[in-house]
Parts: sequence; C-alpha cells; structure tokens
Amino acid sequence: MVALEAVLTATVQQVVLVYASLAVSILVGIPLAVLALHNRSLEKIIITFANLVQAIPTFAVVAIVVPLMGIGFWPAIFAIMLRALLPIVKNTWTGLSSADPASIDAATGLGLTWWQTTRFIRFPHAYPPMFAGIKFAAVLANSVAILTAIIGSGGLGTLVFEGLAGINITTMLAGALPAILIAIFLDVSFTRLEHRLIAGRWFGSGGGPFS
Repeated sequence: MVALEAVLTATVQQVVLVYASLAVSILVGIPLAVLALHNRSLEKIIITFANLVQAIPTFAVVAIVVPLMGIGFWPAIFAIMLRALLPIVKNTWTGLSSADPASIDAATGLGLTWWQTTRFIRFPHAYPPMFAGIKFAAVLANSVAILTAIIGSGGLGTLVFEGLAGINITTMLAGALPAILIAIFLDVSFTRLEHRLIAGRWFGSGGGPFS
C-alpha cells in the first residue's frame, strides 16, 4: 500500500510543477506571438524555433536540460516550458493574425495605435484559439511533469517510476490516477475561464471593445 501522505505530497508537487511551468510558458509564449505578429522578419524564426522544440522527443528535451542546468525543480520547469511553448505561441499567433481585416482597417481609421488595435481588436478575436493552445499546453505540461521525475523534480512521476521499477501496480496507479484527475481539472478549469472571458464578464459586457 502507498501511504496517503506520500500521494498527497506528490500530488501537490505535481500541481506546482504544472502551474509554474504553464505560467512561464504563457508569460513567454504570448509575447513571442505578439512579437511574431509585429515583426514579420522574426515571425519565421519564432515559429520555426517553437516547431523545432516540439519536434524533439520529450525524453531528449529532458536529457538536454540536465547538462545545461542540472537536476531538480527549476531544470524540470524549463524542460516542461519548452514542450508547452509551441501550442501557446502558434495558437495565439494564429488567432491574432486572423482577425477581421475590416475591423483592423476601421480601428486604424479611428486613430488607434498598433498596440491598441492588437489589444482591443485582435486579442478578443484570438481568445478561442489562444485558450485551445493553453489547454493543450496544460495537459502536455502535466504529462511531461511525470517524466521529469527522473531528474529529481518530484511529483506523481516518482510514484509511477517507483511502481514500474518494482512492478507494483498499486504504486503506479497511485501516481497515474491523480495525474489523470489533474489533466481533467486543467481542461475543465481553462474551458470555464475561456467562457467567462468570451462572455465579457471580466472586460465588460455589451459595451464593445472600446467601452
């Protein structure tokens, strides 16, 4: 039997790993998408880099991080962030760049700056694909966080690998089942957040983007 305290500790570590790495991915990914939109010469570099990182197998990403940063929590955060970066960058960039050209022209005609147009016109249009990317990145981060247990990050991966090493189904399930529940919670919570944003509860409803 696996002690309940051990499962709870590993679950808390897993949640911290996932949310911390996801926060870093969002803080890095969304500005990169905006930069790619603003500077066409950097667009290919940013998208190509994100695609390249995504193409590298997860185990290889974790292995490359070790000689660069060592082992532990922060190297794991960096490895997870790299894997979660592409869906955020690509989906945000896709949403921002596919805004209605007529709305963009109207905003420009009203005298809005590039940033104001991006904030009030492009970003509201980009919410659905952007949140789709964030939800996928969150689930991906949860999966990669299992693997980073091999470099000392802690989390539910420690139970999964311990169960694999000892061929102990109970221990493996003690790590796998909470990870599945976390993945479901991430998907549901970000879906609810997306609906609240699109409904305008946080940005004012009924007044339009310029209210």
